[in-house]
Amino acid sequence: MARVAALIPDLLFGSKVQGALRAAGHDVALVTAAEAVGDVDVLVVDLTADGVDPGELVRTLAGGEVRTLGFFAHVQPEVRERALEAGFDQVVPRSRMAREGPELVAALTRTA
Repeated sequence: MARVAALIPDLLFGSKVQGALRAAGHDVALVTAAEAVGDVDVLVVDLTADGVDPGELVRTLAGGEVRTLGFFAHVQPEVRERALEAGFDQVVPRSRMAREGPELVAALTRTA
């Protein structure tokens, strides 16, 4: 299974994502900044959180093999576009992250 860092400031949703990913066998750590990511396979990011800059995250991880999975509020499609333009591997609505998080992470690690 994958080693995952989750940059999700919303503690309630972060715990939900962490729990679902752990239940699926992934090793998950909640982090507060991209610099704290460490040696992981996938970085999961709440793109709507204050101070999250998709471009800066991708630059911070440049040169590594970390896959990126971002999620956004469905009412903010511009957030999705910015993240994809910045180089995120996959960007999904928050509701899909809640429903399919473990499967999304597994798919990213298979395509690495």
